[in-house]
Amino acid sequence: MIRPSQEIAAVVRRWNDAMRRKDGATLTNMLSRSEHLRYQGSAEGESWAGQVFRQGFVDHVREIPDYDWEEHATEAFECGSVGWAHCLATLRFSTTGSESLHRFTFVLHLEEGSWRMVQLHVSNPTNNFEKMGADHRALDDLIEAARADNPMHGQSGVATVMFTDIVGSSIIAQTVGDVVWSRTVNDHITAVSANVEVNGGRMIKSLGDGTMCTFSSARAAMVCAQDLQRGLQNIPAEPRIQIRIGLHTGEVIDTGEDFFGTVVNKAARVAGLAGAEEIRVSDATRLMIGTDPQFSFSDQTAGVLRGLAGNHTTHLLAWRDATPD
Repeated sequence: MIRPSQEIAAVVRRWNDAMRRKDGATLTNMLSRSEHLRYQGSAEGESWAGQVFRQGFVDHVREIPDYDWEEHATEAFECGSVGWAHCLATLRFSTTGSESLHRFTFVLHLEEGSWRMVQLHVSNPTNNFEKMGADHRALDDLIEAARADNPMHGQSGVATVMFTDIVGSSIIAQTVGDVVWSRTVNDHITAVSANVEVNGGRMIKSLGDGTMCTFSSARAAMVCAQDLQRGLQNIPAEPRIQIRIGLHTGEVIDTGEDFFGTVVNKAARVAGLAGAEEIRVSDATRLMIGTDPQFSFSDQTAGVLRGLAGNHTTHLLAWRDATPD
């Protein structure tokens, strides 16, 4: 029997408060453990699922500028082990002084005695940049920095582009302090550069804790990505870090003005879909290596990528012992 639920309304308000405070531990704990977890935002590409969402959502939240929250109405209901809620609120962003009405819907599931979010939808009429004065640009900034340095000028042809990014770097840095974190990141970037070189690739740019690299061979790029993930598992020193890796293969074109091409932008978007300790590759990259028994893939997904038309298929590349599909 469906009935109003003050309990779920209270859970939703705790979630909204944790979002405003950027309380990553609370937010992660309030998410369902199910692979059927889903999130849908308003911006292009803000559609995530399963562990990719669980592992990457906190980093997404930390990029949101500070805002004030004014709740207008919250309704909540439950029926057995399922609950749902609807919330209207105005958000005011200090970076731009803008404010807009946001609509939130939540579906919750009772797991081990606690209500946890299994589906979330955020709707607002204003895009991220107009609303907040900022967009989620960690990988975009890396692309722009590389373009500014023009390190690929004069190159063209088919290449596999690899992006790497440390997951949860902000909270680790706050925990260990700037000195330790700076040393850790420098050691990591040095290790990535050495591994890329050994596998015949080239590091185009590092920025913060991310890297952009290119390979003339898709196979070499995937071997390098596997080596990087395995290498991090064998480092005993703390702080332990986890990275996400994305690969895409396509034509890099030197036009004299923009020498990167769509391949670089898509590789960055594919990396953005990867979770901690994951390697995600585009369909093009997987097709390049055919049925090579050295590589095993899973979790084929298709969806939109921000700034790119159409649906795009990606796969997880196994780096632990695995049996091919």
